[in-house]
Amino acid sequence: MLRRACVDPQLWNAAIARYPFTRSLTAAETARLRDLVVLFLDEKAIHGAGGMAVRDEVRLAIAVQACILVLNLDLDYYRGWVEVIVYPDEFVAEYEYIDEAGVAHHVQQAMTGESWERGPVVISWADVQEAGSGQAYNVVIHEFAHKLDMLNGEPNGYPPLPADMRRADWAAAFTGAYEDFCRKIDAGVEIQIDEYAAESPAEFFAVLSEAFFEAPFVVRDAYPDVYTQLARFFKQDTAARLERQDRDTEALKAIS
Repeated sequence: MLRRACVDPQLWNAAIARYPFTRSLTAAETARLRDLVVLFLDEKAIHGAGGMAVRDEVRLAIAVQACILVLNLDLDYYRGWVEVIVYPDEFVAEYEYIDEAGVAHHVQQAMTGESWERGPVVISWADVQEAGSGQAYNVVIHEFAHKLDMLNGEPNGYPPLPADMRRADWAAAFTGAYEDFCRKIDAGVEIQIDEYAAESPAEFFAVLSEAFFEAPFVVRDAYPDVYTQLARFFKQDTAARLERQDRDTEALKAIS
């Protein structure tokens, strides 16, 4: 029997009610998500840092958001690492690199999230709590999208695709959208997608994954080909799911 197999019903219901992308799940999808969360919490250690106390509701919130990405995939997509580290707020990452001229640099940078290849996911709890606001922002989904991207090496915006998807289709959709997005950012065009997506193809994939779950209509309207590729990759149609929920809500209002 798995440790923590009994998820507190009150905490579970509160977590599911917190996010639009979980409120719109069917009963069968919700049950599948719960099973994945139980397995995730058994396999991954979630530790606090910087004075962060990791309570059950913290673990559950992180697990629910992480597992929505693999709802119709497999938890094996998160293989090869075991730890999530949670800070109460932004944390400072330190790293060194050598530039093209051979000059060594030491960098200290405030961050809200970070993913290491074959290492931990590090996140700010203050930013985790901003999820579900409808602003296309979700630090957990962002960092776990990087983990998917890292399954075939350094993150580059091209995660390993299932057998029924063509890499050429993915590349065409994402390359065209990324170039268009960068042009719009350079031109000062207002767009409902985080400007950080222009940093690199890897960040574009992670940011668009955030929006795919948090604000799917934004992605579908701005970059329909990218939306199609993400829907096929995650095996979820998040916009259609929300539309179905809206229809069901209207139908209930009509008969009440």
